[in-house]
Amino acid sequence: MTDKMEWQGQVGSSWARQWQRTDRSFVPLTTQLVGRILDVGNGQRIVDIGCGAGELSIRIADARPDSDVLGIDISADLIAAASERAADRANLKFAVADASNWCDASFIPDLYVSRHGVMFFDDPVAAFTNLANSAAGGARMIFSCFRAPSENAWATQIAALVPSAPPADPHAPGPFAFADPERVKGILSEAGWGDIAFEPVDFDYVAGEGEDPVTDALDFFGHIGPAARAIKMLEGETRNTFLGRLRDLAEAHLRDGAVRFAAAAWIVTAKL
Repeated sequence: MTDKMEWQGQVGSSWARQWQRTDRSFVPLTTQLVGRILDVGNGQRIVDIGCGAGELSIRIADARPDSDVLGIDISADLIAAASERAADRANLKFAVADASNWCDASFIPDLYVSRHGVMFFDDPVAAFTNLANSAAGGARMIFSCFRAPSENAWATQIAALVPSAPPADPHAPGPFAFADPERVKGILSEAGWGDIAFEPVDFDYVAGEGEDPVTDALDFFGHIGPAARAIKMLEGETRNTFLGRLRDLAEAHLRDGAVRFAAAAWIVTAKL
């Protein structure tokens, strides 16, 4: 589980420092998500929910110079990184805000987008209701989220290395909270969204590359994701054993000059 306080604190700070690597890990998914977004006819005022360090917002703002794009995130560190990256774009701005209660009468969106930024709401029905109430009539939404853990080797195989890892609540805020399409459809429907559709997307999650992809992957895992939490909590020989097994896992996934893991996501679309 990754809650709001963690994103506002250490988790958000780590993602802000590692934005080049986190963007890299999602490249194939981001490309497909951007393509779906650009296919949507409307979208003059676009809000990127949980925008992180701004990759999706920047891609959209560059592709749609006639649109105004606003990226919002609860992490001040991530918004600072995003703002620095996009300082020269007149049609793009960022703000520290919680999408579950965000509302701006001067910026009424007709399109919401998100790359893996919507799975962390404490009360998802209330959050998506607020987004509906803050949008223009007929507004659309396009977001990505992970499918089941069993389809995401980067998560399940790392989790299997953690000694005595407790079973996770599948509905708790976190990477896999929106894995079940029936649950997500129910949440969106209750919040007033319709025309809900799910497109499965499979992609390579790139954890390491460069001159030494395995070492690069280990450093990445030490800052981001389930391994980072385990490394922080484990001590002594147990920690050393975990790190050794993590290296073995990275080496087993070294292919074509990069450490790659199978990853699976939904691209979800909806309309008011």
